[in-house]
Amino acid sequence: QESSFKGRAKPQRKKFFGFIPWSRKSSAYGYAQATKPTWEEYKKTTGRKFAFRNNFSDAADFIGWYNARNARSLKLSRKDAYNLYLAYHEGPGGYRKKTYNRKKWLLQVAKKVEQRTKAYDTQFRSCRHNLKSPWYRRLFSV
Repeated sequence: QESSFKGRAKPQRKKFFGFIPWSRKSSAYGYAQATKPTWEEYKKTTGRKFAFRNNFSDAADFIGWYNARNARSLKLSRKDAYNLYLAYHEGPGGYRKKTYNRKKWLLQVAKKVEQRTKAYDTQFRSCRHNLKSPWYRRLFSV
């Protein structure tokens, strides 16, 4: 959701005098739009020294790590995509303060994330049995 699947995504720059590109609002970068300090914490905690924010696999692992951490500390279900997304976007402190309630657009995005999660779960359940078969059978199945 955060990067629109763009590996080198960054937040927009602020404008100086309304037209001169200036600093960015945050250090968020990559598929997961992880900030530099949080990414460094992830690498240190997981031992993944050579993980990169613009690597899809690393970003997916980061999202799982971050959501698991938020689920534990905020006492959220790992299946609650709506609230996990709000906690991801706002950070655990912002989630506790309910800063998302001042952002109606964000609540709508969280609903879309929840709907997409349900759709992906339905798709996964319908093809789960194919994933258990040997790789060579998957090549020739329709």
